[in-house]
Amino acid sequence: MRIPRQPKRKITPWTPEQVERIRAGLPGQYRVVADCGSGLGERQGEIFAMGPDEVDFLRRKVHVRRQVKRVGGRLWFALPKGGKEREVPLPEWVSLRLAAHIEAYPSVEVTLPWNEPGNPKRHCKPVTAALLFIKNGGALNHSTFNTTAWTPARNAAGITEGGLHQLRHLYASALLAGGVDIKALSEYLGHHDAAVTLRIYAHLMPSAEGRALRAIEAAFAEAHGPSTAHGGEKAL
Repeated sequence: MRIPRQPKRKITPWTPEQVERIRAGLPGQYRVVADCGSGLGERQGEIFAMGPDEVDFLRRKVHVRRQVKRVGGRLWFALPKGGKEREVPLPEWVSLRLAAHIEAYPSVEVTLPWNEPGNPKRHCKPVTAALLFIKNGGALNHSTFNTTAWTPARNAAGITEGGLHQLRHLYASALLAGGVDIKALSEYLGHHDAAVTLRIYAHLMPSAEGRALRAIEAAFAEAHGPSTAHGGEKAL
């Protein structure tokens, strides 16, 4: 298999501590936006289109079914990027924060055209959905959110640049460090091809040597006992 070329600039993910500082600076009704980015790997538009029905607390999954897009100052609903819905695992800490958010900030039904408004080649029938994150009774506008909420919170956290997409990079790096394979990560991120994921995040993958050492040490740890695990026996 030919490894796709690396991006010109390698991604350096933020730390969880940095994200928590930004989260603390966001208005209360938008703090869970940071959790959805860093804990679910969702894109900004997908977060803005989330509703309570997409959160399956029992099965610990989130269904990513749509996004909010903006074209020429107008907002509209569409399928997630790539035109495909997906499911992502719901971590407990995100589940708890989402539940608290839903209780404190009830969802609001918003009606937007489905697919690009004003384009006769697109199906533009209005669709109504209950959304978790709103502004003045309507869907969040990307630029307004970035200007009035995200950028002030990021600056207050001492971080001079970076958008909400940085949270997806943290999500990807955490899953790779935890041993999630590139194909599964690609599905969780909603990439159309695992090669795209590999091109972006290959430099964050644990080294083969490190994985091999951990795997073989874990496999024989119980059989050999604690002495060999810590180098207590001499080699025969």
